[in-house]
Amino acid sequence: MSDDEATTAWRRWHEQRVATVSAPYGPLALTGTHWLSESVPEDLEGRIPAVPGRWRAGADGVLVSACAEDGLELDGKPLDGEALLAADAGRPADSRLAVGEVRLVVIRREGEWAVRTYDPGSAARRAFRGIEATPYDPAFALPGRFRPYGEDRTVQVENADGRARGLGLGGELLFEYGGARHALHVAVDEDDGSLWAVFADATSGDSSYRFRFLRPGTPGPDGGITVDLNRALLPPCAFADHFICPFPPPGNTLPFAAAAGERRLKGALVAGN
Repeated sequence: MSDDEATTAWRRWHEQRVATVSAPYGPLALTGTHWLSESVPEDLEGRIPAVPGRWRAGADGVLVSACAEDGLELDGKPLDGEALLAADAGRPADSRLAVGEVRLVVIRREGEWAVRTYDPGSAARRAFRGIEATPYDPAFALPGRFRPYGEDRTVQVENADGRARGLGLGGELLFEYGGARHALHVAVDEDDGSLWAVFADATSGDSSYRFRFLRPGTPGPDGGITVDLNRALLPPCAFADHFICPFPPPGNTLPFAAAAGERRLKGALVAGN
């Protein structure tokens, strides 16, 4: 691919990213992540703030009970009774649960259940002015190689909500920049073998968000893969505080300025990022 073709492809990618995050039920619409426990405190009687119905977490899913007056809909029909819900695997826009325009999404993380609320009228979505991104630079499209570990590893890393959770890693992404060799510890998708890295660099917390994601795709049979920092992504927690993104694992802070890809949000939401 020529530099002009790569520039055009990057521009289309960036435009699609802006459209995705600003969609009615995109990351900017997340207004809450409400964690449940198997023993709901009696004083709350199974209530979640600002969410109708009564909720209880169990080993097999989340049990919700409501009456027609609550306005809670399941599969497009008023919920009048109880329903046992598994974790949602699809898009928030396709959630089975809704209250008016608000979508409710059931998630499970390390054995814990939570209910997320997505509101297309959220303050973050109304304030969104775009994503600051550096135009395509061929100097940041680097040849690399994936080197798998002998066995998968799990490391404990702090998450954006202040809790430490396990982050599964399957190998290293090796590449060169500025005459030096670098490596990022990466996760490997079980379904398609694609790679995912959480990383920081010399711009993090300054001219870029405090950390970013990189999804370089699936390596070839010989491990070869392009490490294109032009497609560095802002993590979901850059768009809404209620996401629980993992921070970079030890060793994933690059010593150079990766002044490429998505950097931070434009306008009012930049403050503190």
